[in-house]
Amino acid sequence: MIIKRLASPVLCLALLLCGCGGGELSLTEYTERVNAIEVHASEQGEELAANAEGIDDFTPQDLQAILEQARVIRVEVDEAVDDIDPPDQIADVHNLVFDWHADFVAIEEALAIRASTTPHTAAGWTDLSDSPEMAAYRSAIADGKQVCLDFQERLDATEARGAFADTPWIPGEMKEVVERVLGCVWFPDNPEDVYRYPPTEATP
Repeated sequence: MIIKRLASPVLCLALLLCGCGGGELSLTEYTERVNAIEVHASEQGEELAANAEGIDDFTPQDLQAILEQARVIRVEVDEAVDDIDPPDQIADVHNLVFDWHADFVAIEEALAIRASTTPHTAAGWTDLSDSPEMAAYRSAIADGKQVCLDFQERLDATEARGAFADTPWIPGEMKEVVERVLGCVWFPDNPEDVYRYPPTEATP
């Protein structure tokens, strides 16, 4: 079976988008609001991944449906964080993540369209796996993973400058925000193998 590794690329996107927000908020207030959004989005993402895992004969049209449902989750998250401005300490990361997201939406939509017309055959899956749309999708996931790593690096640097000294904040909690809310741990180890056909043993 080709698509038994769905949870990582789908769920990480839902979680990643939950990290993009915050107002004239403290880091603590920001985290509380973002975490509330994360809980709902992660539940939806887990359900979507579980449903995909339950499909015995996964077709390209199933992939299309999964991509479209994942987009619905992200749109809901976008709407939830739309009125939240990020704290100064991480405002630049807000823009970084949303720049990535804007690019990814178009890339994912293009892959969904390609999958919708792909026959459920070995040749069809091979063509889809080797298509420019799939290459762009894998590259975008790799870029999203790098966004998370860059965010962690920036947070570590901010902590080193003592920027959190005047807030009721335990710096270690911010690392948890990166892992839970941004969803870095959900990114596949090898983005280049996402939806690879034929699947390899190393595919995450």
